[in-house]
Amino acid sequence: MTTPVTIGRATLYCGDAREILPTLGPIDSFVSDPPYGMKFQSNHRIDQWREIAHDDTDELLLWACGLEPRHSSYMFCRWDNLGAVPKPKSTIVWVKDNHSMGDLEHEHGRQYEIALFYPGAEHDFPGKRPTDIIRCPRTNNDFHPTEKPVQLMRSFIEWTRGTVCDPFMGSGSTGVAAQQMGRPFIGIEKDPDHFATACRRIEEAQRQGDLFIESAA
Repeated sequence: MTTPVTIGRATLYCGDAREILPTLGPIDSFVSDPPYGMKFQSNHRIDQWREIAHDDTDELLLWACGLEPRHSSYMFCRWDNLGAVPKPKSTIVWVKDNHSMGDLEHEHGRQYEIALFYPGAEHDFPGKRPTDIIRCPRTNNDFHPTEKPVQLMRSFIEWTRGTVCDPFMGSGSTGVAAQQMGRPFIGIEKDPDHFATACRRIEEAQRQGDLFIESAA
């Protein structure tokens, strides 16, 4: 296993989550956007993103949905993954108000993504019971081809307790959100370039100090 990078309350690993996670012991909460078989490759940028590794099947999504956190797990996916994954307790709808990829001639333009919620054995809602809809503008994917907004990830983290783990960290939006909120974070990313980006972004959030911190639940 590679030597982790520690930034504030974040511990970051560059490597395969399937190899690293079993060495870490029980995890409190997962918030992640695993590859789920969409074969993403951007053709709409001047500097095109390369294909996402292992995104040609739903293998990693199924693995991620089988993880057993103490508190809770939130995993992003597409609507057409629902028939393959373990039945979630809830599906959270992220309304992002822009058209997603798809069949431009024979499919309605999707303006949402979904996340699957799996409660752990010690689950409770830290605040009042949340709804299953979040409205948050998308990013411009400046750091990653499927980049999630930091504010969106803050909403998910607010529903969890303990250390938050993202086994498919990408460019580090979940880690930035956790750092802003004063939450312990474990991030794992296999791609060295995305890992370096995540480290930079989380370090920048760390330098902001207590500017964003609201709680350390």
